[in-house]
Amino acid sequence: MDKMENGRRSVDTGSIRTLSSSHIDDESSLGSDSEINGFASERQTDKYGFIGGAQKYSEDTAQDIPPAVLRQREVKWLDMLSHWDKWMIKRFNKVRLRCQKGIPPALRGRAWLYLSGGKVKREQNQGKFQELDSQPGDPKWLDVIEKDLHRQFPFHEMFVSRGGHGQKDLFRVLKAYTLYRPEEGYCQAQAPIAAVLLMHMPAEDAFWGLVQICEKYLPGYYSPGLEAIQLDGEILFALLRRVSPLAFRHLEKHKIDPILYMTEWFMCAFSRTLPWASVLRVWDMFLCDGVKIIFRVGLVLLKCMLGTREKLKACQGQYETMELLRAIEPRYMQEGFLVQEILEVPVTARDVEREHHTQLKRWKKNRGELNFKPPPRMHGARIIMLAEPPRRQDLQQNPTIVLEVPQTTPQLQKGKEEKKSKKKKSMKKSQPTEEIPNPYPLLSDPQSSSTEPPAPPPGNSVTPEAAAQTETDSAGEQKTPPTDLPSAKESTLQRSTQSLSSTEQDTYL
Repeated sequence: MDKMENGRRSVDTGSIRTLSSSHIDDESSLGSDSEINGFASERQTDKYGFIGGAQKYSEDTAQDIPPAVLRQREVKWLDMLSHWDKWMIKRFNKVRLRCQKGIPPALRGRAWLYLSGGKVKREQNQGKFQELDSQPGDPKWLDVIEKDLHRQFPFHEMFVSRGGHGQKDLFRVLKAYTLYRPEEGYCQAQAPIAAVLLMHMPAEDAFWGLVQICEKYLPGYYSPGLEAIQLDGEILFALLRRVSPLAFRHLEKHKIDPILYMTEWFMCAFSRTLPWASVLRVWDMFLCDGVKIIFRVGLVLLKCMLGTREKLKACQGQYETMELLRAIEPRYMQEGFLVQEILEVPVTARDVEREHHTQLKRWKKNRGELNFKPPPRMHGARIIMLAEPPRRQDLQQNPTIVLEVPQTTPQLQKGKEEKKSKKKKSMKKSQPTEEIPNPYPLLSDPQSSSTEPPAPPPGNSVTPEAAAQTETDSAGEQKTPPTDLPSAKESTLQRSTQSLSSTEQDTYL
């Protein structure tokens, strides 16, 4: 029977492992990590970089967006990122709506960094990651981290190679966090969180994104004792009573503790449970609206799997129920269906906080005080931004590609300035305009002696006697100027009438 790998039957898992073990060459100079492990010719990766579809990606579970719509969304997101503080303060509902529609893949990493507050954190702590990265680290955490590196998305081409750039960056990020928060150290559930971030951004940005998720979105989840995750399990169980009473009664009847089925869901933010297209959509909304999205996803899955009597007939005991929750039906995890169901769950951040206070009182009554008191949880990007107002320079987008322009020598610069000054002087000199005489002057215009009278039109048939008479008249006009010239105010209509009558006389003489 085929083994279930991340909720999908990994039929070709054995062949992939055999192929990798037989073709691996540590000294190979091939380009990607997957090529180093022998996948150069036989690998088949999906558009997210997973080899063989190991993360349950298929054409049926992802929504294809038309390129024109994708380009429009990219333009809108670029405008938002350029004026991030204004959008977050004045038009946050629009930001939330665009996160619900899905962040464009080309801008997802940058948007996640802005939403989580990692961009501001990085700008306010310049050089901190490099300082932590240069330190050796605590040996007790380094050994555990080393053992976990190859377990994080082993069929993604970024992490498929032992010692590849993906695993190296993952080690750097996790080691830096143990130095940044030595009281917390390292938790295995942090590795998939950091790996998802590394798929979309450089190591330094992924580190600050991890810091924000651990301190603002999921505080206390990765601390010793895991008290925060147990508390959130009780909150999820209490909210389930309102969303799906049938599922709540079934779990309560068989005494199935929430920590048994929701630990990996919440601590890994569903990155190891859902198809990858759904993971990305959930993270878009999670980093925008906070932990209530994680609660909603858990409630949707419980309601779909245990919310009807037909479903409950197949799981008569604790074991059958747990097996059912470990193998969630793909149709309930499909991107379009899941996102729509998440938006319809009537659970708000206020509901989560109200239930949190209730469960905290019950915890203190039954178990005493918490051993580790995490900082207060912040529900979403806007609350994080208002709690720590950024400076304008913290939100400026730094170019990823910088072109170095060669500096010009002083002599070349001087020659360019001289050329510019000569060009300006030549433009200032106004060249004299030549007066072109009017070949058809009006009667009121002064006639110069050098101007010859215009030749008659070729179409007029004039007799020799009339032509001689015209020449005589013109000669007389040159000697004695006429005394009865028409006034300048004479209308053109009168002139045309006179010229027409004279033409008729000349023609019919």
